[in-house]
Amino acid sequence: MISHHTALIYTMVLVSAADRRMPDSELRKIGEIIGTLPVFEGYNSKALTQDAEACAELLSADDGLDQAFNLIDEALPPKLRETAYVLACDIAAADQEVTPEESRMLEIIRDRLDIDRLVATAIERGARARFTKI
Repeated sequence: MISHHTALIYTMVLVSAADRRMPDSELRKIGEIIGTLPVFEGYNSKALTQDAEACAELLSADDGLDQAFNLIDEALPPKLRETAYVLACDIAAADQEVTPEESRMLEIIRDRLDIDRLVATAIERGARARFTKI
């Protein structure tokens, strides 16, 4: 079993890695999120690289995506599921381009975390607004 911190990190890594690339803007955003959000209080940020690498290694297995989601499901209490989706959307929006693969991963995350469609739409719109540039 993984911690709720690690489950949130796995969720962000899933989105970032969905298109087979992890741009610096997304990696920086993961670091910023961990360093600023109250949900990560008590998390040792030095473990970020290890947690991200563990998720990437898990994804290389044949059923790695299912294994990752099973770990996330077990670790996240219901009150953190929307938080996980918010973080996933922020990572997808961080580089100003949500690829089709990232969109599909967000859909999978939404379904696996049982996020209401209307709630998900509001979260997605908020992420778009936060990362819009002129």
